[in-house]
Amino acid sequence: MNPTESNASEDDKAVFTPRGGEIECAAYGLAFKVIALALLACAAVWLLQLQRGAPAAEAGSLPVSWLWLPWGMMACTAWFVVTGRTRLTGRDIEQSWMWSKRLELSNMAYAKLIRIRGLEWLIAPRLYTKSFTGKLLVFYAADTAMLDEFKRLELELATLREPR
Repeated sequence: MNPTESNASEDDKAVFTPRGGEIECAAYGLAFKVIALALLACAAVWLLQLQRGAPAAEAGSLPVSWLWLPWGMMACTAWFVVTGRTRLTGRDIEQSWMWSKRLELSNMAYAKLIRIRGLEWLIAPRLYTKSFTGKLLVFYAADTAMLDEFKRLELELATLREPR
């Protein structure tokens, strides 16, 4: 089988297509990003106060300085919260994160949209997915249009996968 035949058969398998084609949005909403950055800033202020209150001999010593390592991990996480993007195409779903996540729609065995209406600013809506190999992936989205497409995907997948 030549490569063009392989690609054509893969395209024929695609069932779900997002309305309007490919869709991309921020993984987390503005309020969620602000909360993450505010917590990071509060932790930095707290650490600076700890350092200032420590005796001069201890200020640069290990007991106070090691606390900046977890702050650095928090800063890295906050960076990915602020810059994270989710993309849905007719072929796959993908999210940029520390380690980018990607799942082909043809390999998706299960999908469930989890959201708490009215609290989406605090509890980020997410799509739980499971592949046929058992791999679990969670994709976050802050855009209403993307969440609508996630719900459509969940319903179409349930219809497609239900026994006849």
